[in-house]
Amino acid sequence: MGILYLVPTPVGNMEDITFRAIRILKEVDLILCEDTRTSGVLLKHFEIKNKLMAHHKYNEHGTTSGLVSRLKAGQKIACISDAGTPGISDPGFFLAREAAANGITVEALPGATAFVPALVSSGLPCDRFAFEGFLPQKKGRKTMLGSLIEESRTMVFYESPYRVVKSLEQFAEVFGADRKASCSREISKLHEETLRGTLSELIDHFKTIEPRGEFVIVVAGKEKIKQSNKK
Repeated sequence: MGILYLVPTPVGNMEDITFRAIRILKEVDLILCEDTRTSGVLLKHFEIKNKLMAHHKYNEHGTTSGLVSRLKAGQKIACISDAGTPGISDPGFFLAREAAANGITVEALPGATAFVPALVSSGLPCDRFAFEGFLPQKKGRKTMLGSLIEESRTMVFYESPYRVVKSLEQFAEVFGADRKASCSREISKLHEETLRGTLSELIDHFKTIEPRGEFVIVVAGKEKIKQSNKK
């Protein structure tokens, strides 16, 4: 049996990659990536010369069977995404699930991901949290938000700059305009920024200043009502 490696890649600064990740990418028989052009820049930077194969949400159902066969034959394969950890709102889960179901070793390397630095720098409780990733763009969006009304854990969302204001407005409708939140953008990049405040304050800010870059929105959970000890 071979090994499937899930290898995190930098979300911004190239220095965020690990020594182990570089070694694995050099040693494997094949590297799966979302976009060979994007990954080609990363590999060239670290002088990694290896075989690349496109593996993304549009073809993963069709290519996985063949990849599992290659792993069964003893090949070592690395799966990377354009940025961050494979499987976290990126391709990787489907292949990992099928590999594990076939008794193939799956090793996930620790490393870069966007939501962890956004969460820990938000100023909101991070001992317990709910990672929601990208909300559905249309169908199912209101239903999903409705299911989070009573959520007491800090909630973490991914969002594109084009829908930041819309999402913040919907959060305010569901959770209340005074709910505390933070917006982190361009994590680990030159123009990294985190803004904190109420949902209302963040809406006002981004209606004045156009959102740019990829966002992680962190929203406080619902406060638990303290029970009185008085009889």
